[in-house]
Amino acid sequence: MIIAILNQKGGVGKTTLSIHIAAALAKEKKRVMLIDADPQGSALDWAASREEKALFTVVGLPKANLHKEIPDIAKDYNAVVIDGPPRVYDVARSAMLASDIVLIPIQPSPYDVWAAKEIVDLINEATIFKESLKSAFIINRKIVKTAIGRDVKQSLADYKLPVFESAICQRIGFAESAAQGKTVLETEPKSLASQEILALVKELNSFLKLKDKKQVATTK
Repeated sequence: MIIAILNQKGGVGKTTLSIHIAAALAKEKKRVMLIDADPQGSALDWAASREEKALFTVVGLPKANLHKEIPDIAKDYNAVVIDGPPRVYDVARSAMLASDIVLIPIQPSPYDVWAAKEIVDLINEATIFKESLKSAFIINRKIVKTAIGRDVKQSLADYKLPVFESAICQRIGFAESAAQGKTVLETEPKSLASQEILALVKELNSFLKLKDKKQVATTK
C-alpha cells in the first residue's frame, strides 16, 4: 500500500497528516516507511527531533524519478506514505505514479477549495497513465462548530472526487507533539485528535478495500 499526501497549495498540513497516518499504520503492526518528498524536509526534521525509538522509517527522496526508486527501497515494507511537496510538479507527478491512492488534505476555506483545481488536474492527468490510481479529499485543520467547516464537502462536489467523512480538526496537540518528535497517538492517546486520526486511517483502509473489490468485479 503506497499513499501519497499531495496538494499543490502549501500550508494545508500535509506533513502533520503524513506523520500521523504513518504512525497509525505502524500501530497496526505494519512495517511503515515515510518518504519525505518535500525539499524543505519537514518530516526529516521531525524524525531528527525524536528521542524515543522510531515508530517507522523516514527517508528523504524529493526526486522526479520517485516512482522508479520506490519499488526497490520499499519492498520490505507493508505501507509507504509519501509526504509530497507544494508547487513541485514533476515530483508530485512521480509520487502519483508510485502510489495506490492520493489523499488531498484541504482546509475549509474558499481559497483552498479553488486552489484544489491544480492537484485535481494533475491527478486526472496521472490516471491516463495509471488507471488504477485512487484519490480522495481529506478535510484538514477544520475549525470546530463553524459553518464553513460543515459546508466544505458540498463546495468540493464539483471536483467529482470522494471526500472522506473523517475530518481532522485544528488542535494544539498536533503542534505540541511535533515539537517532541512525537504524534498525538503517543502524547494524547485518548484525545479527540487521536480519535480523529484513528477514524481517518480506519476509513482509509475501508476505502482501499472497497475500491479494490470494485476493480476486481469490473475485470471479471
